[in-house]
Amino acid sequence: MHRSLGKSRLLGVALVLVVCGAPVRADAGPAPYLDARLSVADRVSDLLGRMSLADKLGQMTQPERRYITPDEVTRYRIGSVLSSGGSAPSPNTAKSWADMYDGWQRAALAAPLRVPMMYGVDAVHGHNTVVGATIFPHNIGLGASRDPELVRRIGAATAEEMAGTGVDWDFAPCVCVARNDRWGRTYESFGEVPELPTMMTTVVDGLQGEELGGPASVLATAKHFVGDGGTAGGGDRGDTRISEEELRAVHLPPFQAAVKRGVGSVMVSYSSWNGLKMHENRYLISDVLKRELGFGGFVVSDYNGIDQIDGESGFSRGEVVAAVNAGIDMVMVPTEWRRFITYLGDAVRGGDVSMSRIDDANRRILTKKFELGLFERPMADRSYLKTVGSAAHRELARKAVAESQVVLKNEDDVLPLDGDKFFVAGRSANDVGMQSGGWTITWQGEPGPITPGTTILDGIRKAAGSGATVSYSRDGVGLDDSYDAAIVVVGEKPYAEYHGDRTGDLGLDAGDLATIDRLRDADVPVVVVLVSGRPLDIAKQLPQWDALVEAWLPGTEGGGVADVLFGEAEPKGRLPVTWMRDGGQEPINKGDGKTPLFPFGYGLTFE
Repeated sequence: MHRSLGKSRLLGVALVLVVCGAPVRADAGPAPYLDARLSVADRVSDLLGRMSLADKLGQMTQPERRYITPDEVTRYRIGSVLSSGGSAPSPNTAKSWADMYDGWQRAALAAPLRVPMMYGVDAVHGHNTVVGATIFPHNIGLGASRDPELVRRIGAATAEEMAGTGVDWDFAPCVCVARNDRWGRTYESFGEVPELPTMMTTVVDGLQGEELGGPASVLATAKHFVGDGGTAGGGDRGDTRISEEELRAVHLPPFQAAVKRGVGSVMVSYSSWNGLKMHENRYLISDVLKRELGFGGFVVSDYNGIDQIDGESGFSRGEVVAAVNAGIDMVMVPTEWRRFITYLGDAVRGGDVSMSRIDDANRRILTKKFELGLFERPMADRSYLKTVGSAAHRELARKAVAESQVVLKNEDDVLPLDGDKFFVAGRSANDVGMQSGGWTITWQGEPGPITPGTTILDGIRKAAGSGATVSYSRDGVGLDDSYDAAIVVVGEKPYAEYHGDRTGDLGLDAGDLATIDRLRDADVPVVVVLVSGRPLDIAKQLPQWDALVEAWLPGTEGGGVADVLFGEAEPKGRLPVTWMRDGGQEPINKGDGKTPLFPFGYGLTFE
């Protein structure tokens, strides 16, 4: 969101504030907190001194857009609203998002103190809930690229597309360290060793810019604090049963790096550490994150995260007290936000939560709002609408796709492909939804043409050239020995979070295996391209394949896959996770003494 502001426009804003009944000094000028010439610290202190308990409770509350009205935002002084996965205006266009955002912001500014709100979304691989936005590869693919500068550029591009829609808070990056590929969020991790997500915290620089409040600057969120990738059995929202020494060595370093880069917010994990829910872990949130690491931003809960502290459905007054006293500053309470405000207000008046804790939370939240420039420029910067799905951003995404491809097998140098007649098969070959995965338009994602993009088949046709013949059959029927090669694109259906946990088989499904088998019946080389959010159990089938490429979840720009298949781009990707020999090896990680099918860091080139 563009934060530059000329002197004349600043004066105009001040006059509007006075006319609209904003607090004024005796000299009829704006109240000090509305004076952009003062320091952020002075402005926050002045505003805090004017806020009632109701004002402060509202700032700590984040409802979901479907469960609150603009009038309620005004009445309860709500500090933030979010869109959960798939929650979008209708029609789902960038302009509709900007209109929606401005409507919420006007509601926030209609409250007596005119404190602007922040709007949060999970823009985890581009502004991925907006139809037409550029969808970049999921983090696991970016981890394979080993390219921190590329990741920074992706963060900056995402911020531009967000800025055009007004959305100023991104619940990303996920800096978890995925230690078990059964976990349904493995693809949200940059890799299994702390060094990879640590180096990729450059995405924070891209999202926030050189400083908060600069051109197209949005608030970044390091998540999920801490240890969510290390749960027993790889279960999402499970228990990470490890020593503090291991927690600090494996899972804490990426958060430390994000804090050093000035990340504005940190989201707490649903998971537990040795039986204690992170949402009530005062030691890790307040002592380690805030004091030891020096985190100066604010801590936000996950979606209904406080509900799970006591293991019962819903949340109690005790859970509210435990979460806020643990150090959570803003609570994501999508539906029962009024009850949250009531419970927290009662707890403050009853002495169970101190006023100093409430003030600390508000100071942290308000500081980021001032630093973002929201008090001066609260509305969507529509000059950035033209960047949503722009050619430049799609070209960047295509480059990222190419850099993320990992060539795992290339028998007889079948790759790069050469010839003029190719057969393409597989359910993921001509499907933007399949190749984009979860967190794409909807929470879980879904197959089909859910948003504009280039399928892998589209990319192959273009890369093969106008003189080539490229035939396509989803189920592999029709191949004969007149073709130079067959490319079969298979893998996982879209999923997100715990819906993607795989406690049993980690192999390809029967339909995918049948498609590959049909192609093997013809006497042509078979190139298998896997579209998946993690390594799959394919060791038994691998000897029958001539080549294997792991494409991860590339997003909307399938041309990047074809660039590597046809040698337009040299394969640079290296495995960010260890590839199991069979599912029984999970968890398997670098240095654990197990013999993998492919080790961490493996990847072939064409040289």
